[in-house]
Amino acid sequence: MAYNAVEMADWQISESAEKNMPTPDEWREKLGLEKDEILPMGRLAKLDFLKIINRTKDQPDGKYIEVTAITPTPLGEGKSTTSCGLMEGLGKRGVNVGGALRQPSGGPTMNVKGTAAGGGNSLLIPMTEFSLGLTGDINDIMNAHNLAMVAMTSRMQHERNYSDEQLARLTGMSRLNIDPTRVELGWIIDFCAQSLRNIVIGMGGRFDGFTMQSKFGIAVGSECMAILAVIKDLADLKERLNNITVAFDKSGNPVTTGDLEVGNAMTAFMRNTINPTMMCTAEYNPCMVHAGPFANIAVGQSSIIADRVGLKLFDYHVTESGFAADIGFEKFWNVKCRVSGLKPHVSVLTTTIRALKMHGGGPKVVAGLALDEAYTKENLELVEKGCENMVHMIGVIRKSGINPVVCINRFYSDTDAECAVIRKFAEAAGARCAESKHWELGGDGALELADAVIDACNEENDFKFLYPLEMKLRDRVEKIATEVYGADGVAWAPEAEAKAKMLEDDPKYADFATMMVKTHLSLTHDPTIKGVPKGWTLPIRDVLIYSGAKFLCPCAGAISLMPGTGSNPAFRRIDVDTDTGNVSGLF
Repeated sequence: MAYNAVEMADWQISESAEKNMPTPDEWREKLGLEKDEILPMGRLAKLDFLKIINRTKDQPDGKYIEVTAITPTPLGEGKSTTSCGLMEGLGKRGVNVGGALRQPSGGPTMNVKGTAAGGGNSLLIPMTEFSLGLTGDINDIMNAHNLAMVAMTSRMQHERNYSDEQLARLTGMSRLNIDPTRVELGWIIDFCAQSLRNIVIGMGGRFDGFTMQSKFGIAVGSECMAILAVIKDLADLKERLNNITVAFDKSGNPVTTGDLEVGNAMTAFMRNTINPTMMCTAEYNPCMVHAGPFANIAVGQSSIIADRVGLKLFDYHVTESGFAADIGFEKFWNVKCRVSGLKPHVSVLTTTIRALKMHGGGPKVVAGLALDEAYTKENLELVEKGCENMVHMIGVIRKSGINPVVCINRFYSDTDAECAVIRKFAEAAGARCAESKHWELGGDGALELADAVIDACNEENDFKFLYPLEMKLRDRVEKIATEVYGADGVAWAPEAEAKAKMLEDDPKYADFATMMVKTHLSLTHDPTIKGVPKGWTLPIRDVLIYSGAKFLCPCAGAISLMPGTGSNPAFRRIDVDTDTGNVSGLF
């Protein structure tokens, strides 16, 4: 049944739907799993991916469906909602469907954006568990990451306090000579805490630590989280966790977690994170939740592991890429698919009239503030002007060899005439287009979208990468900037170009993925520039090295790894019923 999404809050819909949510034993039977392939954790469960993959290795894969979006407003345009709605629509068509989504960070959940559980009748349940830590993966990642910082800072203190002979006798350690001005790693916490962006640690006496500047980032920005998204198994996780660069020594050589002898202990903390958590939509379509890396500095996808499992368990497997097609789809296309070896059948481009009006010159959209009435009343001129951004994103997806399906994620205030404008432009650009009311009506509102996706999946595509692995870093960045973002070229800061040259000349970085760092709110590096700007150059100010994840991250513009909490955060409205223990106020 569809709930009244206009009158009910998301947490109320979830609470109602959870009454009939499958138990771990029912999931085992429904998914055809062996008894030891499901790991109950309260009313949730994890899937033992290695056992499932080993048992099903000779089975054919299902259809692989990716969901992306046009450049969003700061409110987001409903990729998770569309992913859940598409699963529900395909379920209504009687096909075996499931999916995989990212785990949300507590930062946005307690801030102005809210959780990433979808919304209305296209919701992931149980919403409370999803929003408040799930089965503990983020906590395990925080422990693993911060243990690396403990290892580094304690080593620095002991090397300062003891001579070489004393250090060897007391600890069995050799001197690493870490340069306190070239520490790459910081601490992490899963909140938006701007006061922790820049800190000083080690205040006090000689046994109170090494005094130096340090920093905090948000947990989903950790390299440990990025690693979880791309690993193939536990051995791969262990190897990558031992290769994280935490700092450089005074001679300029990298100091890794392996050098600190902490990578194996980090793996012990993260050993259970490798198994996806089983959840479902409000209409009980199975959906795994696994990994949650930042999309503006990491891969921004749920895990390769979850996709491998889903393609064996489901005839249609839906996954979502963070942010818009210029970032999320580009990384899915050129990084995730290259690492996994998996080939997608179709990409769904989530489009809203709200975002198109913004790109057409509508008033500024600010998270936490009421929308201007331009976004809730019919305005065909703004929609038509804004369609340029959608057409650009269709072109980005088509460069991969995929013909996308444009999903009009229809809000109840949108009009038929506005939707008709979108359909005209989408079809003129060569894409299928489907209107979907999944937020309001669940699967029944997503039947047109489901049919369009089924048709697209049955069509052969010529999937190909944007660049070969042999292409040098600066040439890759130039190609992404010009062919995906629409820039005229790239301007490298002298320090960034020198670093890029060094990386290109070192063979150990030859197979590292190019992971662009850029705002998601514009095709450019400037979040205030909307639509499809012309005549601009992409500035690159630095290249970050994620040696465990094997990412090289060229940075365009200023990106903070620690967001700030706004003036009217969500935590003010979250409460617990002390009689039932139920949580209210999540959105």
